[in-house]
Amino acid sequence: MTLGEAGHPTLAPAAYAAQRQVEVEESARLMGARAIVLSYRDGELPVNDAIKMQVCDLIRAEKPTLILTHWKGSIHKDHIATHEIVRDAVFYAALPALPRDLPAHRVAALYFPENWEDMEGWRADIYLDVTDVWDDYLRVLRSHELMGGNISAFRYLDYYDALGTLRGCLGGFRKGAALMMNPGAWVRRLQFLPEIG
Repeated sequence: MTLGEAGHPTLAPAAYAAQRQVEVEESARLMGARAIVLSYRDGELPVNDAIKMQVCDLIRAEKPTLILTHWKGSIHKDHIATHEIVRDAVFYAALPALPRDLPAHRVAALYFPENWEDMEGWRADIYLDVTDVWDDYLRVLRSHELMGGNISAFRYLDYYDALGTLRGCLGGFRKGAALMMNPGAWVRRLQFLPEIG
């Protein structure tokens, strides 16, 4: 949604935005993905129909099967805004009667990953075994200066590496990640219990 360009203690926002663009593109390259950055300024992300439709159009164009986004219980105003924008955009993207340039697309699942800034009311619903991709994940984190401790006193890299160990312990894996399900997805409709099948 933004490049987070206002968060550097010494670089001007324009200079940090240029650095962040390179970091985001490197992260995307490491993940075999494509980065799409919207043009909103850090700390000034609006919550309105225009941006919700912009994200709706991205969903219709990219056709994701699932989306990971911020949980609403955050200390960061842009994360709170992103939560509302994405939830509404997912809803709008699935409406065939909503006139847009591209046809409707239904996202199968919306998840909220664990983020130390977004923990109010967040809960771990899914423990995912990420052991096989953990080193790749750390490479992605290291592609951002923020993770290295040079920008913030918060030890991001240590925190997320330790969190992987903690979630792995709780999930029964070497390294794990926790996700919160969309509250509307908590209900399951099954023909039989998976453990029986």
